[in-house]
Amino acid sequence: MITAPRSLASTLFPVGLLLIAMASIQTGASLAKSMFPIVGAQGTTTLRLIFASIIMLLILRPWRATFTARSLRTVFIYGIALGGMNFLFYMSLRTAPLGIAVALEFTGPLAVAIYASRRAIDFLWIALAIIGLLLLIPTGEASSSIDLTGAAYALSAGACWALYILFGQKAGNDNGVQTAALGVMIAALFVAPIGIVHAGSALLTPALIPVAIAVAILSTALPYTLEMVALTRLPARTFGTLMSIEPAFGALSGLLFLHEHLSFAQWMAITCIILASTGATLTMRNQAKPLVPVD
Repeated sequence: MITAPRSLASTLFPVGLLLIAMASIQTGASLAKSMFPIVGAQGTTTLRLIFASIIMLLILRPWRATFTARSLRTVFIYGIALGGMNFLFYMSLRTAPLGIAVALEFTGPLAVAIYASRRAIDFLWIALAIIGLLLLIPTGEASSSIDLTGAAYALSAGACWALYILFGQKAGNDNGVQTAALGVMIAALFVAPIGIVHAGSALLTPALIPVAIAVAILSTALPYTLEMVALTRLPARTFGTLMSIEPAFGALSGLLFLHEHLSFAQWMAITCIILASTGATLTMRNQAKPLVPVD
């Protein structure tokens, strides 16, 4: 009777962090699109990661952590994956709607969920997530509006997202939330040359600075810190399946901030995705500890 509430709290805490992170990152994505006409997706990614790395370095002070050669290698891969995920996703948003881009990007976490699944019940939640994704992706005449280049960028961002989950969990287990700050700094150094070459002096536009800082907080500093905490408390399979709710947040963000109205099929998709995430949460409680991939 005494341990049950603690078990429930330990389950709901990382799940709650993920929900806040997803709401934050999709709100930031909607705001970031306003910067595209001035500095492009490349420059927007650069400003986002630079300001986010400054904020997270000051708050988390990762230089206090102890790193080995092996842990530094893991953090480096985590940072590159994080940078690639951000850059490719913003590139996809140039021509793909937010909800569709997020749905296609989710193939990365979904692949992690499928790869790590071991029990029959896990495939039920994955199947519900897949149904939701299929309903989110337009078919028939609507499919002609999907830009193939934008779709390819979103799918590539999904591949980076899978690496982010796997290596982020390993890096977080080594040095906790401080790893997120170092990973964002590596991501910024990786993407900055691309943004500087593309946008040049436009990156220094004074009016962009407040918007860039807001995007950095909403899309990087806050959600990645929360996700790093959640990654160390959830199995990789559960984390991947829970992230299936991301397209729903993307669609709702598009409705609220970009005035993108949802069809009945899209609402059904959101329902399927939420059911999948809820099911994964309820069946996750009896698992012993997070799944950490081996070398």
